[in-house]
Amino acid sequence: MLDLIHNKLEGYKISLQLVKEIYAITNKFPIDEKYILSSQIKRAVTSVCSNLAEGSARISDAEKKRFYEIARISLVEVETQVEIALVLDYLSQNDTETINQFMESVFKMLLKLISNLTKKTSLTH
Repeated sequence: MLDLIHNKLEGYKISLQLVKEIYAITNKFPIDEKYILSSQIKRAVTSVCSNLAEGSARISDAEKKRFYEIARISLVEVETQVEIALVLDYLSQNDTETINQFMESVFKMLLKLISNLTKKTSLTH
C-alpha cells in the first residue's frame, strides 16, 4: 500500500474497524434485506472511509472540509440504518455496542477535522 496521509488518521483507522463490524452484523439480517438495508448500510459505511481518504488527499482546505463533511453525513446515515435494524429486530442493543463506540469516535474526529479547517479558513479571509 502507498504511504498516504489518510492511513495515519486515527479516524480513518477506526472507520475501517467500523466497516468490518458493519459487514459482520449485516450477516444477521434476513436474506430478503441483502439488496436493501444490508446493501445500503454497507455503501454508507464504505463512503465514510472513502471520503476521509479522499478529503485528506485534497489540496485546498475547502475541498478537504467538503469531503470530511460528506464522510460525517455518511456516518449519520450508518447510524440511522443501525437504528432501523434495531427497530426491525434485526439487531439487539448488544450487537451494536462496539459499532456505537466506533461511530462516536469517528464522528468526534470528523467534527474536529472540520472545525480545524473552518477556523483555518476563517483566519485567512
